[in-house]
Amino acid sequence: MPEPIIKIHDLAWIRLGAPDLDQAEGFLTDFGLLRQVRTDDALYMRGTGEAQHIHITERGPDRVLAIGFLAESEADLHRLAREAAGASGVEPLNQPGGGKRVRLKEHNGFTIEVVHGTPTVAKLPERHSVMNTGAARERLGEFQRITPRPCQVKRIGHAVLSTPDIEGSVAWAQLHLGFVVSEHVHAEDDPDLLLASFNRADRGEEFVDHHIMMFGRHHRAGLNHVSFEVQDIDDLHAGHDWLKAQGRQHLWGIGRHLLGSQIFDYWKDPWGRVHEHWTDTDVLNAAMAPRKVPKSEGLRSQWGPQAPQEFREAASV
Repeated sequence: MPEPIIKIHDLAWIRLGAPDLDQAEGFLTDFGLLRQVRTDDALYMRGTGEAQHIHITERGPDRVLAIGFLAESEADLHRLAREAAGASGVEPLNQPGGGKRVRLKEHNGFTIEVVHGTPTVAKLPERHSVMNTGAARERLGEFQRITPRPCQVKRIGHAVLSTPDIEGSVAWAQLHLGFVVSEHVHAEDDPDLLLASFNRADRGEEFVDHHIMMFGRHHRAGLNHVSFEVQDIDDLHAGHDWLKAQGRQHLWGIGRHLLGSQIFDYWKDPWGRVHEHWTDTDVLNAAMAPRKVPKSEGLRSQWGPQAPQEFREAASV
């Protein structure tokens, strides 16, 4: 396998189009994001972490506009612009906070933005539950009281693409973004038939999320879902009850994935794009070799409901 052109540092944001910014902001606020900036034509939402924004909605048709990734340096942007086929030049980001980017099309035709120089902001206060477990008593003389409320989304975690060509998609991402495979899932009776590929950022010995992008075999290409980390399991459940009370469209959850181990909950925005809450992921580093597992040991929940067909068929464009 050729050496990657660059190795991205992390996921930056999802950029979506929507015909109604009021509806978009209403859903995203219920989902647990916070307005950072809104203009006549775009909405920028943040979490409690240091990223200035992690979700961008532009006024227009309801479509997937781009997935953004953070480069380690401006030099990486210039290298990508020189060496990646079809890449744009290094160009200024015309949005709050500025910065620079390179745009390119990934294997399925979706726009990838690799960015650098976007500013950070101060973290926001967060609520965390202190748990008394069978192993330790840490909440002493205090009551645990949870009320329905929006989740406190901390950061963007990963994106999942449906694709007719997993092998080509993974190869493109490894070459252009420096991903490494955490786990491949193959058909039960055919080890050569790849069904899903979980890929993480390559930050060497530093531990990172189990996957930053996953590719799932599907007859058409599209965004299956975009995923956001929340504070803890109480926060996730409180957000679930809040979204349900607001009449939002639930898709799948609450459960715990097998691969990645996240406790998850999936919701649809007003245009059917799937957004996930999760907490408690596996973290891996360069010492962890890629694994290959059959479908029965991969694409299922450890507890909670199994994936509905509607989730497996999700492929927004």
